[in-house]
Amino acid sequence: MQQCQLPSHRDRPRLSYVDYGGSGTPLLLLHGAFGRGAVFAELARGLVAHARVIAPDQRGHGLSDHADGYTREDFVEDAAHLLRVLGLGPAVVFGHSAGGVTAYQLATHHPDLVRALVIEDAGPLMRRPEIARPVLDVRGWPAAAPTKEELARQVAEAAGMPDVGYFLQSAVRDEERDCWRFLFDWDDMMAVQEGNVGEWWADWLGSTCPALVLRGGNSTLLPADLAREMVDRRADTHLVTFPDAGHWIHDDDPAGVVAEVIEFLRRVG
Repeated sequence: MQQCQLPSHRDRPRLSYVDYGGSGTPLLLLHGAFGRGAVFAELARGLVAHARVIAPDQRGHGLSDHADGYTREDFVEDAAHLLRVLGLGPAVVFGHSAGGVTAYQLATHHPDLVRALVIEDAGPLMRRPEIARPVLDVRGWPAAAPTKEELARQVAEAAGMPDVGYFLQSAVRDEERDCWRFLFDWDDMMAVQEGNVGEWWADWLGSTCPALVLRGGNSTLLPADLAREMVDRRADTHLVTFPDAGHWIHDDDPAGVVAEVIEFLRRVG
């Protein structure tokens, strides 16, 4: 596992990515809002024997640069640029949440770069009323605290939820400021989420490569009927539901996700 960087390119921010190593089929892992490439560490450990695994910190996240824009096109073109510079296309592209939308939009707009898709708990309708809360209002949430425990406590209080572990994966110790802080900016994360709101059926149906859809049975972001419609309307698409998992299936059942992805990789070559 090695943290690497692509230099900035024209109007594109400098992108950092985790090179998990491995050999064989290139596998690009795209995190969702608030994430970073390192959130896939456990998943990657189970996959490097079967694929060449790369996971970028997308713009505004992790160790990549912040940016002026966080549109769908921005994320798609960043992913395309990364694959081209690293010479990894066509790749199997795995995307979680907003990263899933980026994955299937990449397949539609750059089909030469995508061999197959794995979409984790993301659909083509990211809006109300189909999704009760497509945007989590994080405005004003704490950005730093003296300790990681205090940062977790403050975020849990702001969020009104006990488990904020996903957010804390993007918290780091800042020695210069003597605090723990988030790598992302909460206002940027609002822009990321708002840019993901929409109706994306044309992008989901615009590619023909094999696709695997993973749904968390306890997730509210990909309803069961919408997941089934995704499969029914698109050829060569298979659905797997993890009944005890929430939105972050790769955290709730990493072994199960690894097994499904390995089987999929064997099928698509």
